[in-house]
Amino acid sequence: MYAQTLKLVADLPKRRPTIALPSKLEELFQRLGAAHCNAEALEDQIWHLWMHYPHGSAARILDKACSDIAAHRYDIAETRLDRLLRACPDYAEAWNKRATLYYLQQRDAESVRDIHRTLELEPRHFGALCGLGEILLSEGEFEDALFVFHAALRLNPHLEGARTAVGHILAGDADPLPEPGPEQG
Repeated sequence: MYAQTLKLVADLPKRRPTIALPSKLEELFQRLGAAHCNAEALEDQIWHLWMHYPHGSAARILDKACSDIAAHRYDIAETRLDRLLRACPDYAEAWNKRATLYYLQQRDAESVRDIHRTLELEPRHFGALCGLGEILLSEGEFEDALFVFHAALRLNPHLEGARTAVGHILAGDADPLPEPGPEQG
């Protein structure tokens, strides 16, 4: 799955987001690409829209799963996310949250699988890309991690965690891993 996901990352500029995502995201990403912008506010708006889903009950379930993850109730979060994804397989942020859950549990192969699905649905998901970059770093795949972090920075040039990781990799000092930043979601 890693090789397939890296190929997907290479093809992201050609991909379009799923129609389930709000169209306002396009404008926010254009503004986020500017050198001088309120990146934090734009990122918050993007994350808010990613969390949104046309069916309000799905968004509420995702909120509960996020609370479960924060409280380390991983088994409950996984059950909620599994059910949610069966009901709403086009909900990109639900895939990303389950990828995050798997990452926290050191279930990297499963995390990469869900990152792949997230990126299929939302090719601009810089949080999913940063998560993939961290997994690749942890496995010593520095060249691939560099490629992925660069892809994230093309989408959001204001990601300090990704920029720090790139600096460590280029300096030949990829350890320790960068602290997870807000870009992981």
